Amino acid sequence: MEISSRHHLRSDAVAEIENALSEGLGVDLDADTYELVELEDTEFDVVLVDGDPDVLYYDGEPFLSVRGANAHPPAEGVVTVDAGAVSFVSNGADVMRPGITEADEGIEDGDLVVIVEESHGKALAVGRALVDGEEMAGDSGKVVESLHHVGDDVYEFAV
Repeated sequence: MEISSRHHLRSDAVAEIENALSEGLGVDLDADTYELVELEDTEFDVVLVDGDPDVLYYDGEPFLSVRGANAHPPAEGVVTVDAGAVSFVSNGADVMRPGITEADEGIEDGDLVVIVEESHGKALAVGRALVDGEEMAGDSGKVVESLHHVGDDVYEFAV
């Protein structure tokens, strides 16, 4: 991945990120520096939080990266999958109803969500909900579109 630009964020952009993560996920970032890294050939822009790629912009919306979700575990907006789904989700597969053991009932169709595994609560992916949280568990159907996962180019990104 090629970097097209890199610069420190202004205080209003930092406040937008902090508010979005606090309100949407219950995550409080306590950081000294925020640096935007715009990438070529990817749909994401990365925000380095104290030097770590903890935040991504998804269609202009700030949200945690997989690394960020593991460093700052979210209290809300979480979808939990069983052990049988881990290898699929980790490889970028969309999340299907049978693999879900729990979903935050506050999730609405179209929300960004963090997908975690049930054993240790580690983040595996970030996706976009295709249904409300209360409709996620069940017998069949795709319920979360995967956007970013463990081991993808953005996960492996290092400056």
